[in-house]
Amino acid sequence: MLVDSHCHLDFPDFNDDLGAVMDRAAAAGVGHMMTICTHISKFEQVKAVVEGYDNVFCTVGIHPHNVEKEEKITPERLIELAGHEKVVGFGETGLDYYYEHAPRDIQQAQFRAHIAAARQTGLPLIIHTRDADDDMAEILRDEAGKGAFPGLLHCFSSSRNLAETALELGLYISISGIVTFKNAEDLRDTVRDLPLDRLLVETDAPYLAPVPYRGKRNEPAFTADTAAKVAEIKGISASELAQVTTNNFFTLFTKAVRT
Repeated sequence: MLVDSHCHLDFPDFNDDLGAVMDRAAAAGVGHMMTICTHISKFEQVKAVVEGYDNVFCTVGIHPHNVEKEEKITPERLIELAGHEKVVGFGETGLDYYYEHAPRDIQQAQFRAHIAAARQTGLPLIIHTRDADDDMAEILRDEAGKGAFPGLLHCFSSSRNLAETALELGLYISISGIVTFKNAEDLRDTVRDLPLDRLLVETDAPYLAPVPYRGKRNEPAFTADTAAKVAEIKGISASELAQVTTNNFFTLFTKAVRT
């Protein structure tokens, strides 16, 4: 069974057919999912999803797009919210300089608050990074110097250098449907060289549906298509890729309980 390590089941895109979405995920061999918080103000909606399904976990955090609009988060507040039994990590958090929806200094400060919470609790970070490789690497190295913390780079599409920095610091790397896109040859080259014991797979649903569903709403069932492509790139069977990435998920997210 596969794990969709990053989706957004609380988003309105799934309001009308979440039950059917879950059924299709099971039929596709996706046994567990992690739905990711992007607004502290909407955390109750995230909790409502995970409380309805034994095989869905969640995180708590603020997406870098939203840090100026949401409350100024502290490590203590994040840790308080992570007391819920189904919260297994923090985020998604990080840096996004592509859209510039929030000032860079606020993004960086709030990212560091999430890192502090991860360091104090041992719960992993889910890191979003886009067009911010240099600052991301600098902050990760600086914060690692204060003490180790677990985490992953989600929906990885950045440079090989950033991947190597993440691996050096003990982080994992999660691959989305982008790896199936025609113009993603550089990403496929990087994935080919990533160690199997640091790989996860995800959808980022409802976004970034893999080929052959590109342009449609993404959903957890399509994790299987991304995983099949990653297995092809790595030269292993789909079943081996599923076993490895599932074991990696539960190794990283130690609070998550297999159902």
